[in-house]
Amino acid sequence: MLILLNSVIGQTRAKQFLTASFSRGKTAHAYLFRGPAGVGKKTCAQAFAALINCLSPVNGDACGRCSSCMKYHSGNHPDLVRIQPQGTANALKIDQIRELKKTLAYPPFEARFRVVLIKDIHLTMRRKEVTNSLLKTLEEPPADTIFILTGDEAGDILPTILSRCQIVPFYPLPYELVTQALMNDSVEQETAAALAAISEGSLGRARLLFQENLLQLRGEIIENLLYLAPGTPETVEKIFQLAEKAADAKENLEELLDLITIWIRDVMLAHKGLTERIINRDLARLLPAACRKWGHDSLRDKLLMIDKARRQLLNNCNRTLVCEVLFFGML
Repeated sequence: MLILLNSVIGQTRAKQFLTASFSRGKTAHAYLFRGPAGVGKKTCAQAFAALINCLSPVNGDACGRCSSCMKYHSGNHPDLVRIQPQGTANALKIDQIRELKKTLAYPPFEARFRVVLIKDIHLTMRRKEVTNSLLKTLEEPPADTIFILTGDEAGDILPTILSRCQIVPFYPLPYELVTQALMNDSVEQETAAALAAISEGSLGRARLLFQENLLQLRGEIIENLLYLAPGTPETVEKIFQLAEKAADAKENLEELLDLITIWIRDVMLAHKGLTERIINRDLARLLPAACRKWGHDSLRDKLLMIDKARRQLLNNCNRTLVCEVLFFGML
């Protein structure tokens, strides 16, 4: 699918910089789009790639109608190379870089430039041989090739790679933009506003939370922990059910624990009368009961329990069992 720069949500400064450099004919040989996850780096990279080879740019953006744009739209442009992490290790492989080098030995098929999109470059730091091979390619790039790399702000990227790229910073999106984008996806306004705040301006994360029903599951877990009576058969059965649901989140379980942690932070703020700073506004109705049931020491203990659960999950402990122990401890 063809993505235009003008359709990228937010990131005004990044888009203006890219448009200006292209218009002046000052396109760099390598860019690094760096910032928080889910704020539009990969989307913007695809849009800029389309602009670079557009045959009839319009107002600093791809036209969307020329033969190059149509090939980008179909995903079959012969001079667009996409490389992204693979496998269970979620990392780039040396074979991918070797194959790239073979491709770069030849000129572009039809476009002025071959554009190479390398996603999540911070994940290459896990494998030294991959990093070194990629670094050599960036040091001596073909004149007809432009690299566009994306990397998360929190990820480690070698200074040698940073020094060979034009860094384009990306920032969290304004909450109102995230809220509106979610509402355009048919998310109710209250839920959209809560997702925007919880995701801290990351539209990608907000959409993940909604699509995987993590926000709904977070609410169900919190409400049951708040109102269930410890020691009853009904409570035991319910905790087992909640633990199974949480474990079924699989790779998103860490995200679910983050949501519960944010809720505990909100209860701590409510204890201090700082309700204007809470994030989980969709659960604001539960704050009075939570403040009555859980004091500061109890809330601190719950945070320690969550940290322990995280460590157990990192050690590949049984997810369901970890959740059962956590939820029983948090009653």
